[in-house]
Amino acid sequence: MIKAVSKNLDTIKRAIEAWQNQNAAVDVKVNLGRNKFVTYKAKVSKVYPALFTLSPFGEFKGKTSFSYAEVMCGAVVLSADKS
Repeated sequence: MIKAVSKNLDTIKRAIEAWQNQNAAVDVKVNLGRNKFVTYKAKVSKVYPALFTLSPFGEFKGKTSFSYAEVMCGAVVLSADKS
């Protein structure tokens, strides 16, 4: 089943850029497939035209990069950190 997409790439990109400008932490949930998920807190470090990079906090080392299409499709879910 195809889910309805209410956001386009421009609105997703602007939201991620806003998190970078605020220097705020975000909650990241990555779908690895077969009902496996990884969740962690990170900071948006860089925003590029086709992708963005995150710097995870805690036990995760290094940077991770995702495309805006992965966010739009739901493979990566970003939300504002509530703490």
